[in-house]
Amino acid sequence: MTYLEGLNQAQRDAVEATEGPILVLAGAGTGKTRVLTTRFAHILLTRRAFPNQILTVTFTNKAAREMRERVAKIIGQPAEGLWLGTFHALGARMLRRFAERVGLQSNFSILDSDDQLRLLKQVMEAARVDAKRWPPQALMAQIQRWKDRAFMPDQIPAEEDSEFANGRARHLYAAYQDRLKALNAADFGDLLLLTTNLLKTDAEVLATYHRMFRYILVDEYQDTNLVQYYWLRLLAQANKNICCVGDDDQSIYSWRGAEIENILKFERDFPGAKIVRLEANYRSTAPILAAASHLIAHNEGRLGKTLHSGRKDSAGENVEVVALWDSEEEARMVGNRVENYRRDGDSLAEMAILVRAGFQTRAFEERMITLGLPYRIIGGLRFYERAEIRDALAYLRVLAQPADDLAFERIINTPKRGVGDVSLRAIHARARAAQISLYAAAEILQAEGGFKGKMRDAMRELLQGFARWRVMLPTEGHVVTLATLLDESGYTMMWQNDKSPEAPGRLENLKELVRAIADFETLQGFLDHVALVMENEEQSDDAKLSMMTLHGAKGLEFDTVFLPGWEEGVFPNQRSLDEGGLKSLEEERRLAYVGITRARKRAVISHAANRRIYANWQSSIPSRFIEEMPAEFINVSGSASTARAERMAAPVQFPMIARRPQMADAWEQPARPARADKIPVGTRVFHQKFGYGIVIAAHDDRLDINFETSGEKRVLDRFVERHGS
Repeated sequence: MTYLEGLNQAQRDAVEATEGPILVLAGAGTGKTRVLTTRFAHILLTRRAFPNQILTVTFTNKAAREMRERVAKIIGQPAEGLWLGTFHALGARMLRRFAERVGLQSNFSILDSDDQLRLLKQVMEAARVDAKRWPPQALMAQIQRWKDRAFMPDQIPAEEDSEFANGRARHLYAAYQDRLKALNAADFGDLLLLTTNLLKTDAEVLATYHRMFRYILVDEYQDTNLVQYYWLRLLAQANKNICCVGDDDQSIYSWRGAEIENILKFERDFPGAKIVRLEANYRSTAPILAAASHLIAHNEGRLGKTLHSGRKDSAGENVEVVALWDSEEEARMVGNRVENYRRDGDSLAEMAILVRAGFQTRAFEERMITLGLPYRIIGGLRFYERAEIRDALAYLRVLAQPADDLAFERIINTPKRGVGDVSLRAIHARARAAQISLYAAAEILQAEGGFKGKMRDAMRELLQGFARWRVMLPTEGHVVTLATLLDESGYTMMWQNDKSPEAPGRLENLKELVRAIADFETLQGFLDHVALVMENEEQSDDAKLSMMTLHGAKGLEFDTVFLPGWEEGVFPNQRSLDEGGLKSLEEERRLAYVGITRARKRAVISHAANRRIYANWQSSIPSRFIEEMPAEFINVSGSASTARAERMAAPVQFPMIARRPQMADAWEQPARPARADKIPVGTRVFHQKFGYGIVIAAHDDRLDINFETSGEKRVLDRFVERHGS
């Protein structure tokens, strides 16, 4: 049994305890993949089961391939007939076998996200639901949440219901499912939902799989959602030989349905379960592990374990906390250190910058370009390549140069203005005939009445908007103009109404764009800079520095990890705290733990005393997570380190949930004081674009107005005139 050699005692216990339920709490860097694959091979080599009698679930196809290869290497031959794959792949395999029992045929289609949304729009249209007032994306997100929680349309409890379309969401969900069945199709959520429902209601099907699977192995158990949890529990009822490997301290995906309670209640679900803790970390040095362990110990919702270094060279540098004056100095510090470490022989490929949100990469991207250091964005696009940034830049290009046909064509129907292929061809034809720009052609067609219905009104608003924003530009400046343009064009609202998990990040990116443009004296200067940045794409195959979000870093490791932006409101993230309270705070802390434990040799945490928010500088305070790490494993440095050292001696007492004032959102910060003659609530006003309305709320220089023809809008007070009371 040479394959057991080299395992430590805890790892060996996890491999050899084959009978009965077992939970393997595998801390970061403790060899969980090795344990899982060795356990799989051990069951085969000791002839406890045939390959097709072991159900093995992973969260990614990559992990499934890796496990298949490792098992084959241990047993000395390819293992055939394995039930090894992702939840959805295994669910689809089960569902095809018994498709007729859920009203489908075995050759049913699996719809992708675009097809799902198209089908849902058809269902909403048939039910006469206004898609402008009730965005289909929002309903699709709600339906997927219900499916993740294992609710069929007739099983949704009152407390889980939605107010979408005045309470018609569950009926639209039922109609959507009926349409799927009529098309002999399923969406991704159905692959587990329908299978779980079948296992729960059909004893014969459940008995079939009980006879088939003698052992169940589950990877990343802390990331399971409710329908995955029910599916596993149903399949494990008979033999109870289920082994779940996971880390409650690395449960960071609640936003996509993961339930940390699944791993926390394992012993209650499976009485007599064996718990094995893997605590010997072979990745990081002792100071890094000590800092991470002390930090995560502040969480109450955990099963508890303490990592210790299993490395022979466990001694290493303390975690460094760099206190800086502002965010610009932070970007310079990181860039300079990357350059110095590389000069000292470290590879760029072994360095990473891990941020809480995607918008934070912009400053570091631009610094690396300035220094000529190649980098890559993992799990996303470079900042100026992101779709929402390209859209906003296209608006700015048209603002600066109306003859920019490529930019105008990109934004003419973004957000939707009813401009279809026929209308676009008509604009192109007029432009070619008169040898003018698309923008000028659209103005002519608008004046001649060439646009009809809703498109006519939408195009009039767009063209009048550009005229108004060009007047604003020299008087209000490019920062205020960009923010106003994004609001009044409807582009910001488009993403506010989008309920997909990516939408909040896209809004944060737009706010970062407003911050970026504030660094330039003119709009044209900014656009020239962006063009040069885009042209400066690094094409070499040399080693590159990695940048990514903390969520995207899970499972990766680097010699040196930079963790910038550790300030209240940034990290922990204010929006998460506002929406989830203490539960979200603990998940933010788990995210910090994940970030620190990505480092093998060196972890550099930084925070800035000032950050630019919109056009203004705002002060901020260090993240509470810094205060929660032990002083003996922390070195404090940086231009603002004196005050930081004093706080280390007398830690700040943070409230359980952070208060908002330290970090205001970009859109909430006025660019200048409100007008002297403040307009009180209740005043009747006139706006050049939206017409007449009544002021219903006031926020500094922004007014919420209920307009007679276009409903509620938020506008700058300097663009309205009083019209009676």
